[in-house]
Amino acid sequence: MDDDEQFRREVRDWLAANVTDQLRGVGGPGRENEAYPQRLAFTRRLAAAGWTCLAWPVAHGGRGASLARQVIFHEEYARSGAPARVDHIGTTMVGPTLIALGTERQRRRFLPRIAAVDELWCQGYSEPGAGSDLAGVTTRARLDGDQWVITGQKVWTSLAHVADWCFVLARTEPVPDGGPRHAGLSYLLVPMRQPGITVRPIRQLTGDSEFNEVFFDDARTERDLVVGEPGQGWRVAMATLGFERGAATVGQQIGFQRDLDDLVALARRTGAIADPVLRERIVRAWVELSVLRAHTLRALAGPPSAGTASEIKLLWSRWRQGLGELAMAVLGSAGAAADPGDEEVQRWRRLFLFSRADTIYGGSDEIQRTIVAERVLGLPRQDRR
Repeated sequence: MDDDEQFRREVRDWLAANVTDQLRGVGGPGRENEAYPQRLAFTRRLAAAGWTCLAWPVAHGGRGASLARQVIFHEEYARSGAPARVDHIGTTMVGPTLIALGTERQRRRFLPRIAAVDELWCQGYSEPGAGSDLAGVTTRARLDGDQWVITGQKVWTSLAHVADWCFVLARTEPVPDGGPRHAGLSYLLVPMRQPGITVRPIRQLTGDSEFNEVFFDDARTERDLVVGEPGQGWRVAMATLGFERGAATVGQQIGFQRDLDDLVALARRTGAIADPVLRERIVRAWVELSVLRAHTLRALAGPPSAGTASEIKLLWSRWRQGLGELAMAVLGSAGAAADPGDEEVQRWRRLFLFSRADTIYGGSDEIQRTIVAERVLGLPRQDRR
């Protein structure tokens, strides 16, 4: 048995011993508030066993795992039905950003607490007038002695209601005349539990409220809690987005495969599989998911390339949105008329409703296509002034 297969067995054995029936399959997109205390406790057990920061260097509390082992872990995690983790913003976004671009003091202050899941994070990017177009953010920060004072509003802030810290993209300098709009932005680390911050939940189509509005009314953070140089936050913010779309996307696709398999089983039970049009759509979904997985693995294994993250986001968001539509077609009238207590129908309704946002959050399809057009195909840039 080679070392990677031994690693796979180690992961599988740990998950088999720790994922209980009560935890299996809970949480995830559209269900982030589900069994939250239990999922938090599970994620902390995961951290204590050394599974949460596989890709981090050993010197910073990780395992320094190869890409192959990261993929193995995420595959096995998804296959086990383990609950959705609550630490992904810290471990896959903030942590790698601080390792790459933070100061040594920032690393010492935050990395151990992120790795242990003692402090949770949220992302302060989108605003009512600046969603995927981050260069248009209007939240402002000014220096007052040894502190930044922050005023503005963020929106669609996932898990802000349970977060201890937020990384906030704010304007600290005016846009230079004739210069790029993203100049003058800074990437600030802001404590959430202070009088100057108000969090208001946003009720979604699914009935849940994992997204929030966050209002900053003279909120404060220390002067040295800026990552990179003041005014150079755009580069840091883009680096964070690049870290977000790493090996975990492979595990995400294993979850997609499980959803598709369950939907096929439902179609067989109800007889919907006999419809040749539905059968063709199911086959097409299977083929597209196979291509998505192959493309993702190839992209992750190759050298970093401009636009790769955007391509993968475009592919998976469209695929999952299509799966929600296919689920409604398989259910037929039951998708609208079933009793609210029907858990299986509720599952597919939730997927359908939440997937409407898949092509918007994390960078809308329009923004992702623009990135591919300009950075990969070399097409002329749009004038966004």
